[in-house]
Amino acid sequence: MATQNIQNHNDLLAALKPAEKSYLLLYKAGSEASECSLANLKKAAEKLSGVNVLLVDVAQVKDIHENYQVKTVPSLLIFDGEKYSNVIKGCNDPLYYISLFEESLFSTSAKEGEAPQKRVTVYSTPSCSWCNTLKAYFKTHNIRFTDIDVSKNQQAAAQMVRKSGQQGVPQTDINGQIIVGFDKAKINSLLGIQSNN
Repeated sequence: MATQNIQNHNDLLAALKPAEKSYLLLYKAGSEASECSLANLKKAAEKLSGVNVLLVDVAQVKDIHENYQVKTVPSLLIFDGEKYSNVIKGCNDPLYYISLFEESLFSTSAKEGEAPQKRVTVYSTPSCSWCNTLKAYFKTHNIRFTDIDVSKNQQAAAQMVRKSGQQGVPQTDINGQIIVGFDKAKINSLLGIQSNN
């Protein structure tokens, strides 16, 4: 999917209309963190089709970050339709962005009459061995999930602690129900996984 450069707020609103979900990167050309975020987001967008990825250089376009009260860049704003729903700050790995995009594509692509898979979000860190075990388990059982690296996303880390009252990872959010650690029995029960291992 090609990315689209946005020139002003009206341009943005027009670009949001046809899409169920959109991602808007606010960045500043020449800034190391912004260039990192821009490059990684473009790599992720190239790997998937059907994702609405929009780009705004705040040095060129002044009316967008003010409208959404964004004070730091890079910031990835997430829109459900035309409604601003979330922000992810800083530069993230391309795999993080791909996971984010796949989650939205998967949740909107369930076949007619088929129950969509429950929404699964894993809060993890790269150095956590149980996090990697949990993610491998989901992949083995074809469970789609969004992986959030809480070592890079402080807003998500704070949200995780608010939900569970705990800081340890992994934590899994399955349709709003929090599981701390790799509790295989509980995960299997919530997701309907039949497993002997």
